Amino acid sequence: MLDIKNVHAYYGNIEALHGVDLSVGSKEIVAIVGSNGAGKTTLLRSISGLITKTGAISYNGEAIDKRSPRHIAKAGLIHVPEGRHVFPGLTVEENLAVGSVSWRGIGKANLGDDLEKVFYLFARLKERRKQYAWSLSGGEQQMLAIGRAIMGRPKLLMLDEPSMGLAPIVIDELFVKIVEINSMGVPILLVEQNALLAMSISQRAYILEGGKVVLEGNSKDLLNDVRVREAYLGKLKDSA
Repeated sequence: MLDIKNVHAYYGNIEALHGVDLSVGSKEIVAIVGSNGAGKTTLLRSISGLITKTGAISYNGEAIDKRSPRHIAKAGLIHVPEGRHVFPGLTVEENLAVGSVSWRGIGKANLGDDLEKVFYLFARLKERRKQYAWSLSGGEQQMLAIGRAIMGRPKLLMLDEPSMGLAPIVIDELFVKIVEINSMGVPILLVEQNALLAMSISQRAYILEGGKVVLEGNSKDLLNDVRVREAYLGKLKDSA
């Protein structure tokens, strides 16, 4: 469904990705794991059209590497960035409505079914639908960020560090929901520093270091790979 070939990405004159190849199938959760500065967020930003890059990116068989972020989102490739980025001065329901703009435009539309899908996944958002986003907990804001992406009717969902800054019990709840979203027919490309957590819910994984893919394969196999365990053993222990 998503195919990336030889992607190089740049911040000014600095090359941040060095020939990355990656793919996501139509039913998969695919994890991207790596340390800080490995290029994980840069890769998602490249796919979304937010930074300068070269190489080939195709989505549903069509080239998108020259398309604008607006057109990419409208095609159903929805990106939940690191740090949540909800609109604090809008209510939960207003934030969710913003997420639907990619397919409905600025005009009014009946959002009932779409809202109910989000409220089914995240019951707490329904309870807080009239609250301002600034008043939510960190976990609730992350649910809102993902819920807003669901309102965009994603055909593929990209999640950047959804566990960041959250309590372990909230992380567990959130990742159950990520698996549930995938079971509803939405493939997911997941960037996550917590290697154990990411690989426990994904079918395949890529290890990114220094802007390059250094390992890839079945997630369970990679967790048992000596090289992965040597590089991430501390993280695995800390997250257990």
